[in-house]
Amino acid sequence: MKEYQAERDVAVKAVRLAAILCRDVQAEVKPEALEKKDRSPVTIADYGSQALVLKELEAAFPDDLVIAEEGADALRDPENSEIAGKMMDHIRRILPDAGREEVFGWIDRGTHREYADRFWTLDPIDGTKGFLRGEQYAVSLALIVNGEIVVGALACPNISSYLPEAMHSDAVFVAVKGEGAWLLPGGDSEPVRLSTSGLTDSSGARFVESFESGHSDHSWSQNVAESLGITREPVRLDSQAKYAILASGAADLYLRLPTKPGYVEKIWDHAAGVLIVQEAGGTVSDIEGNDLDFTQGYGLTRNRGVLVSGGNFHQKLVEVVREAGEGSAKQ
Repeated sequence: MKEYQAERDVAVKAVRLAAILCRDVQAEVKPEALEKKDRSPVTIADYGSQALVLKELEAAFPDDLVIAEEGADALRDPENSEIAGKMMDHIRRILPDAGREEVFGWIDRGTHREYADRFWTLDPIDGTKGFLRGEQYAVSLALIVNGEIVVGALACPNISSYLPEAMHSDAVFVAVKGEGAWLLPGGDSEPVRLSTSGLTDSSGARFVESFESGHSDHSWSQNVAESLGITREPVRLDSQAKYAILASGAADLYLRLPTKPGYVEKIWDHAAGVLIVQEAGGTVSDIEGNDLDFTQGYGLTRNRGVLVSGGNFHQKLVEVVREAGEGSAKQ
């Protein structure tokens, strides 16, 4: 058996299970929820997704630590009883016998914050605004051992229209270090080996970036595009679905450029996607060209920004990003 095969299988099962709950919650989101800035649907899905993923990890690897976004304390507050109740309703559609405190216990397994030689990191819903808009989001899970990402799994239920191959809604992107990256389309379809574009002429690149300008400096990105001779409009979408699109070869660049001094990226926003892109043949660094450092707990405190490329011009990209950002207040 290949190394980390068991972890890979559990990760795929976990994010796929969480995606079922997330799809059910998203299907019930009404347009007025976004207009009223009502985040309760994504809160329900966030906690429910985390509970289902960490249930699977607890059953398979009870001694493993998990760094995730949520803890269950807020759900125990009587003011949030309605949200907790709706979350339990969705979980019981999948696990009819799940108990309330049992579910809260699963969620609380994600409250670890410090580095360990072996730990998982989870974003139960990456792309909350995309989720509320009925668009892109991801369930992201990665295993980090001795500072290296060794397993990554992404469920991206709404991503089909961005990819060259038709996909089932329970498709999962998965990678194990040294063993390549794969799309598991769902149903009876065969796995598809992922490969980045390998583009050599940066002027022909297609780049993706965060939908929200608060997540990445769009004006800086535009300066980079002009310097590289890129004329195509960027594709803007939420979540680590951007990593999946790049790993599939449907895009060539992903820029996550700092919007303010001192901002620290969170590991759960990147870990799974980083490994999937790397195993598909791409390159990931911070804006200075350094590898991302996953030995600092929940934050990428030794890095600034994130650059992802599927072509053969990453060093050129680093240089252009630096030049385009000189004098920026975000420096």
